[in-house]
Parts: sequence; structure tokens; C-alpha cells
Amino acid sequence: MSELSTSELRRLDLTLLLVFLGLVRHRKALDVAAELGLTQSAISQSLKRLRDIFGDELFLRRPHGMEPTATALALEAPVAAAVDALRGALGAARDFDAATATGLVRIAALDAEQAVLIPPLAARLRQLAPGLTLSVLPLGRGAAMDALSEGRADLVLGFVWDLPEMVSGKTIYEESFLVAGRPEALPQAPDISIDAYCAADHVLISPGGDLRGVVDDQLEAMGRSRRVILGLPAFLPALAAAAESAALVTLPARVARAFAAGFGLVTAEPPIPVRRFPVSVFWHRRNETDPRTTWIRQQILGVSITH
Repeated sequence: MSELSTSELRRLDLTLLLVFLGLVRHRKALDVAAELGLTQSAISQSLKRLRDIFGDELFLRRPHGMEPTATALALEAPVAAAVDALRGALGAARDFDAATATGLVRIAALDAEQAVLIPPLAARLRQLAPGLTLSVLPLGRGAAMDALSEGRADLVLGFVWDLPEMVSGKTIYEESFLVAGRPEALPQAPDISIDAYCAADHVLISPGGDLRGVVDDQLEAMGRSRRVILGLPAFLPALAAAAESAALVTLPARVARAFAAGFGLVTAEPPIPVRRFPVSVFWHRRNETDPRTTWIRQQILGVSITH
């Protein structure tokens, strides 16, 4: 039999192949209909289409049932292999075995999440999925969403107030703020008065280079102000700068709790209410049911509870 053309292949579907294999195995249309949950009429129509596509009778009616022709017998092995390959591929798409998985997991994250969530996540992946490699992209909020849409990132960690339509998210935790500084700069820690806060010099974390933050807006509304002496784009350099001076730095509480002591700093509650914000994991909706992406999300939620 000559090779099927593309137009002939288009006329095949999985039901036809299952009917064909059923007839080869059972030799009776009634048994195939019962196995596949089809009517005998549907089996007859499928057989008619198969005969038309392959240009062969395929099955001859005999008193004891359907006898496959030489062409049908020749087709049995390759058709069975094709169906098995498809079944295996679809099964692999639904399952994820962390212990044997390989490949690259790409996560875009702001520096706070890089510092707080990525290290324990990497440790967990090394234990549970040693074949996976974790790559972190240092992207800002807008660029991170673009990376998701363009397929350059599998997940994003951080916060986004206006979520794009094709991106889904789940809140990991709500973040608050702490003030960090040398012990002599925060003598009343874990408290600090509004007067002491405004009188101190400050280091500001400002990825965009702006030397004014949400705290300054709140202070202005109260008729107060503070002096910012240094703006830095990331949290850990800001902690290092505070350790080298008497300046204070106001930063996310999880970052402060994890790293302030390592720089010789103490922490205090801000003397003014600073708006909390949700830290979430985001993914593109095309990966909504992807088993690997789902598993990684579960691991992120797991480390967020313990850290």
C-alpha cells in the first residue's frame, strides 16, 4: 500500500483508529461497539470510512465474524504503535514526576522575593527535583509580565496591582514593613517615635531612581517630612548602607527579619501606617493546568509558609 497523502491523513481521527484496532482484536462489530461505547451503526460508518481511506476492504464478513485482510494485518502494528505513542504523550502531559524531571525553571522576581523565597525554593527543588535547574530573571513588574506573555518566564514572584487579562495569580502572603538601623539609631527598638523617625537620615529603596516613596507622601499628609540621603535600587545594598551609617531604611518585613541582624541592625515598627501589599505568584493562563508549573507553584506556596 502506498503512503497516505496529507489529505487522506486529515480524514483519519482517533475514533477510526480505535475502531480499526478493536475489529482486528475482537473480529466482531458488536464487541467493538460495547468496548468503545458506540452504536453498531457508528461502527459500520467508521469501517466504511476506513475502507475508503485505505482503498481496501480491510475486514471480510464471515459466519464467525470479521476476518481482517492482509492489508489490515499489515496495518495493525503501526496503527497500534501510533495509538500507544499518542496515549503515552497525553499521559505525560497530565503527569509530572519531580524525582525524574529535567529541564529549566525560569522565574522572574523582584529583589525582595529573590532574597526571601528563591533560596529556600532552590533548596527544596534540589531535594525533591534534582534534575531541574532554577534560573531567576531580575525583572521589574512590567517587564516580568511581558516575560510571561512571551514565554521567557514560567512564573513571576512579586506584586502587581493591575493584572493583565491573560495572567493568573495567587497571593502567597501579605507583606508589611519594618524600619532597620544600627542600635544607636534605633535606641527604643522595637519602637520608634514619629519625631525620631523624621529627625533621622534615611536610605530609600527606589528601583526607578525616584528619591521619594509612599512613606514621604504619608508624612506630607501629616505635615511632616524626612531626609533621604541615599537612594538604592535593591534591598540588600540598602541594608549594607544603613549598617555603614546612622541612617534608617524602611523595607519589607520579611527581608528585614531575614537579613537585618546579619548586617548588625535592629528593627522597629514604623511610626506611621504603611500600606501592606500582597506578594503573589503569577503564571500565564496557557499554563493553567500544566502539571510542572502547578507543582512549582505548590513548592513556592510551601516555602512561603515556612520562611
